[in-house]
Amino acid sequence: MLQTVAIRGYRSLRDLVLPLSRLTVVTGANGTGKSSLYRALRLLADCGRGEVIASFAREGGVESALWAGPEHLSGARRTGTAQGGPRTRSVSIELGYASDDFGYLIDLGLPQAKKTAFARDPEVKRELVFAGPVARPAATLVRRVRGLVEVAGDAGRGFDELGRNLPPHRSVLVDFAGATPELVMVRERLRDWRFYDGFRVDSAAPSRRPQVGTRTPVLADDGSDLAAAVQTIVETGTDDLARAVADAFDGASVSVSVTDGLFDVQLHQRGMLRPLRSAEISDGTLRFLLWAAALLSPQPPSLMVLNEPETSLHPDLVRPLATLIDEAARRTQVVVVTHSPTLRECLGAAPLGSDEDAWEIELYKDWGETKVVDQDLLTTPAWDWGKR
Repeated sequence: MLQTVAIRGYRSLRDLVLPLSRLTVVTGANGTGKSSLYRALRLLADCGRGEVIASFAREGGVESALWAGPEHLSGARRTGTAQGGPRTRSVSIELGYASDDFGYLIDLGLPQAKKTAFARDPEVKRELVFAGPVARPAATLVRRVRGLVEVAGDAGRGFDELGRNLPPHRSVLVDFAGATPELVMVRERLRDWRFYDGFRVDSAAPSRRPQVGTRTPVLADDGSDLAAAVQTIVETGTDDLARAVADAFDGASVSVSVTDGLFDVQLHQRGMLRPLRSAEISDGTLRFLLWAAALLSPQPPSLMVLNEPETSLHPDLVRPLATLIDEAARRTQVVVVTHSPTLRECLGAAPLGSDEDAWEIELYKDWGETKVVDQDLLTTPAWDWGKR
C-alpha cells in the first residue's frame, strides 16, 4: 500500500507531501489543485510505462506545467507582493511515492541541449528506487543521475555501475527494468494503477458499441470494454454487481448478449418486455454501470484514482456509488477526488491523521500554492527530495 505521495514544482503543487490511507478522499473548492493532484498521479504512473514525455506533451510541454510562482513564498507573505529572487535549486518537476516495500522518485527538468527541436520535452535528470519511507542515501537501491545508472552493491559496498549512457528522454524503469527485482516491482506497481476521470456516454461513446469480448478483470480507462468487464464479473459467481444494479435501479438487472463474438450490455427493467441494449440505456444509468464495473473488478489494481465520480449522476445514485467505492477500498487502495458534500458524507472519511483507514484531505490555495487544511508537522510524512 502507498504510504506517501510527494509532488514538487508541478502547477500549483509547489511542494506537497500527502499521506495516504486505504481510502483517501480529496476535496476542496474549485481551483484549489484537486485536478493538478490527479494529473500528477497520472504522470507518476506514466513513468512506469515510459510515457511521461508524451504526457507532458499533451499538457503543452514541461514549461507550461511548471510551478509559476517564486521558489520561496515567505517573502511574498511578509511583504504582500510575489517577487522572484536568486534560485537555490534547479527548475524542475519532481514526483515520488513511498510504499510499504519500495519507493520511487523522479526529477524532470528543462532540456540542456543547445540545438534541439524538442525543447518542450522534459529531461530525466535523476531517478531513485529506495527502501523504506524516505529516499535517504543508505536506503537507496538504484540511482540514476543523468545518464549514469548504478545499483547498490552487496553488504553496503557502494554502488555498481549498470550503464552510463541512458538518454535523458528514457527512464531507468523501462531500460533497466530487468536488472533488479526492485526495479521490476516499482515498474509493475506504477503500470498497475488505474485512473477513472468520468466516462463518455454520448451516442458515439465506446461503451455503447458492441465489442469483441475477451476476459477483462480490469475495466479500461475509457470504458470501451464494459460488456466484457461485466461478463467477467458475472462469471466469478459473485452477486455484487447484481445487487448494486438492483439497489440503484429498483430491481433492475444487467446481462451481456454475445453475437458472433461481439459483447453488448443489456439492462432488464421491471415492466419492460425486452432488455435495453447499451445504445438505448440512459446516460446516467450507463455511467453508473461503468463505475460499478470499474469498482467491482475481480482483480483490482493496487491503486484506483477516481476523479469526481459523482459528475452527471442523479443525486439518488450518489449513495449507491459511495457503497461501491467503500467496498472497493476494502480490497485495494482508493483515492477519490470530489467536491460533492453528499459523496463525502456517504463515504464518512475521518480527519487526516486519525486511526481510521479512511481519511479526508481538504485542499486550499495560499498565494497560488496548493496546501492541505490543518496539515502540520505531525500529519506531514517525512520526505527527502535530495539533490541532483
